[in-house]
Amino acid sequence: MSSRTGERVRLTIDARTVEVEAGTLVVAALVIAGLRGTRTSVNGQPRAALCGMGICQECRVTIDGRAHALACQTACRDGQIIQTTGPA
Repeated sequence: MSSRTGERVRLTIDARTVEVEAGTLVVAALVIAGLRGTRTSVNGQPRAALCGMGICQECRVTIDGRAHALACQTACRDGQIIQTTGPA
């Protein structure tokens, strides 16, 4: 899901500024930012996107204060604030 215009957007992931192409999915921005996971399970195990379709729900993050947003189903927007609870 890319705009293919070359337009870039700036977002914040865990208090770090990241710049990606407009239309990039949040899950891809997390990878670009070097994150290895999106959250930690109740047992302390790192969790990350598995299915890429929103079914497994392992890619849940907080986006602009909205908890449990699916990173694999959300496009990046300029000014977005994304918070994970996963391993760095």
